[in-house]
Amino acid sequence: MGKKSKYPAFSNGSVSVNGQTIATTSQNGNTINSNYNMSDTEKDLYNYIQDSFSDSLKNVNVFDDETKKDLQSQVDAYTNKGLDIINDTYTPMINDLKNDIASRFGNFDNSVFMDNLNSIESSRADAMNSLAQDVMTQQSNLINDELSRRYNYLNLLSGTQNQMINNILSYLGAAMQNSSAGNSYNQASYNATNGGSGGSSFDFTNLLSTLGQAFLKSRF
Repeated sequence: MGKKSKYPAFSNGSVSVNGQTIATTSQNGNTINSNYNMSDTEKDLYNYIQDSFSDSLKNVNVFDDETKKDLQSQVDAYTNKGLDIINDTYTPMINDLKNDIASRFGNFDNSVFMDNLNSIESSRADAMNSLAQDVMTQQSNLINDELSRRYNYLNLLSGTQNQMINNILSYLGAAMQNSSAGNSYNQASYNATNGGSGGSSFDFTNLLSTLGQAFLKSRF
C-alpha cells in the first residue's frame, strides 16, 4: 500500500478590490476567524455615524434653548402677521363708522353707532379667536416638523450604518465561500491521491462542479 499524503490543511479565503485585501477568513486552532479591513474613509464614516447616532438619539425629543428661541420667534412672527391683518381689516371699518355717524348725528351717543360698533367688534373678536387657534396649530406644526427632521436624520444614520454592515457581511461571506472552495478542492485532491473513502479514483468532473458552485456562490 502506498503512503498516504498529509490530510489537507484549512484553506484561507480572501477578497480583494483594486489589489487591496478587504476581507479574509482564516483558522486559529479550532476557531474560524473572519475579518474585514475598513479603509480610512469607511472608519471615519462608521465612527461619525456611531457618535452622531448616540448623541442624536438621547436628545431627539429635547429642545435646547436655541431651538426653543427659534421656534418661539417663528410663532411670534406668525402671530404678529395675523394681528396686522386683523387690525388692517377692522380699524378702517371702525374709523369709517365713526366718520359716518359723526357726519350724520354729530355724536356717537346713539343706538345706530353702538349697534354697528358691536357688530364690528364681534367680528373682530371671532377673528382673534380664530387667530389664537391658528397660532396653536402653527406652534404644533413647527414642533412636529422639527421632530420629523430629527427622526429622518436618525433614519438616515441607521440606514447608512445598516448598508455598511450589509456590505461587510457580503464581503465576509465571499471570503468564506472562497475558503470553502479551497477546502473542497483540497479535500477532493486528498481523496483522489489517497483513494477516497472507498478507494475510488480521482473524479475531475465532480471537482470542477464543486469549484464552479462555490465560485458562483461567492459572486455578489
